[in-house]
Formats: sequence, structure tokens, C-alpha cells
Amino acid sequence: MHFEYFIEGGNFAEAGSTSSQVKKTLKQLNVDGTVIKRTVVALYEAEVNIVAHAYSGKITVELDEEKIDIKIVDEGPGIPDIKRAMEIGYSTASPEVREMGFGAGMGLSNMKNNSDKLNITSTVGKGTEVEIINYFHL
Repeated sequence: MHFEYFIEGGNFAEAGSTSSQVKKTLKQLNVDGTVIKRTVVALYEAEVNIVAHAYSGKITVELDEEKIDIKIVDEGPGIPDIKRAMEIGYSTASPEVREMGFGAGMGLSNMKNNSDKLNITSTVGKGTEVEIINYFHL
């Protein structure tokens, strides 16, 4: 199964809608609740990162018999130092984003903690690509 979602940067009213749709689909497919929860948490964090930091983004979800493979590609400023960005509490969110309750510096670490595999590549001035893989067996 293949699904694609397009995310508009700065549209906080829609932040979380993709992860909600994916959660609904996984429930309909009777995926284990723990796998659903981990996947939705990681995806939500990625989705909010697009809204908070990028101009736009695309999320692709691939399901096969063994795993959920999510690819997130955004057009935005990129991440200059991925290792530092992975540190809990480190954030480059604007004051406006923080005032809305986002940008606490937990996004990437939450993505890492809720995925079986996490790959992040980024080009400053171009954007960021993230891959989240969760396997159905625990």
C-alpha cells in the first residue's frame, strides 16, 4: 500500500492531520497497537517539523507485509548540524512557534525513540529528508 500527503509549512491548523489519517488506516488494517503508537508519534513529530520549519513537504507511507516505511521530504532551510539537532532540548524554532507550544527540542529525539530505523539527511538551504521504518513484529 502506498499513500502520499502534502504538508504546507506554517499551517499549524492542519498539523497532525496526516498522522491521524495514518493512525486510522493502521487501525483498520489491525496493526498492533504498540506499532501504531510508535509510528504515529514519530510521524507526528516529523509532520510538525515540516509545519514549523519548512516551506512545504511531502510524506510518503509505504506498507508491506513486514514494515511501515515513511519518507518525509521537505523544502526548507535544512539542518546545519544533525548531531546537535538530535540533542534533547535543542531547537531552532522561532519565538512565534514556541509561543504556540511547539519547538521544545524533542521532535528528532522522539522520532528516534519511536522508530526501529531513522535516517536523516539534510542540505542547508535546500531541505531535509527523513526515513522512519517500523517493523510489524516486536
